[in-house]
Amino acid sequence: MDEAISELLALWGVQTAESTLVAARENRVFRVNDGSRTLALRLHRPGLRSSVELRSELAWMAELGRNGISVPYPVASDNGEFLREVNGQQASMLAWMSGSPLGRTGQPLELPDRKGTFFKLGRLMARLHDVSDRWTPPDWFQRVNWDADALAGPDPLWGRFWENPDLDPAECALLLRFRDTARGRLKELERGLDKGLIHADLVRENVMIEGPDLHLIDFDDAGCGYRLFDIATALIKNRQEPDYRDLRDAFLSGYLKGRPMDFSALDLFLCLRAVSYVGWIIARLDENGGRMRSKRMIADATKLVEGYLSSSRHSSILQGEVSP
Repeated sequence: MDEAISELLALWGVQTAESTLVAARENRVFRVNDGSRTLALRLHRPGLRSSVELRSELAWMAELGRNGISVPYPVASDNGEFLREVNGQQASMLAWMSGSPLGRTGQPLELPDRKGTFFKLGRLMARLHDVSDRWTPPDWFQRVNWDADALAGPDPLWGRFWENPDLDPAECALLLRFRDTARGRLKELERGLDKGLIHADLVRENVMIEGPDLHLIDFDDAGCGYRLFDIATALIKNRQEPDYRDLRDAFLSGYLKGRPMDFSALDLFLCLRAVSYVGWIIARLDENGGRMRSKRMIADATKLVEGYLSSSRHSSILQGEVSP
């Protein structure tokens, strides 16, 4: 075992546990088993998040867990802190979440109760937003802000999507036109939009299914933002499913069971989520399959954006909206 890993495990009193690397993307994640419990040791990528941001993420997850939402609950180290650092490496320990992902990007969903699962997920997201609104974060709380500038400003949080080198001139012009339109629309809607703490990355892989229970994982991108952006993120990767409209309606109905919401601007946020991926992939084009993913993201984004911009009233491109 790596000496640094052993030193970190000792801070949580599990220095003799077995550890296995299970993920190595934004963070390195190790599955840790000491014979009596299974935990997840996260080694945070240097420079990705500040210590204050990481402490804030852990504090929010702890609050969600205390209120019955199934998330990877932070485990305190020997000094009572959730976040520790050894030789410049920041680390945290979480409860291990069992189960299987709701699905995988690019693969058909395989769920025995498709609409029921999406109804339950919508209701769970409503609870997450509700619990977050009732919570008063500590004064030092700090997370990324998924505001209008982060989505459609001159330097979006996930990259200047109109500068993706895989865009042809017509596609670039289309995304620039959408960016300007979206900025104006967000300004018009700003006061009426529900905002607060959001997961911001509740895609298929970040929803774990264990029997009748759903667990929410991977809060790396969580922050303050539009609740419709959170909803759009949970829906967008399911648009290729043959029963997408049924799944979408089930999700929205589940959300409305727990919390009121006006979905009339959801089409705008689906577009904003889609173009954000076109920006996100720019820094990853040289990864294995990066170019293929980039072109797929561009195709998805341009299709959605064209549909949105083609409506002179910017009415919903969705069919059969669920009314609040």
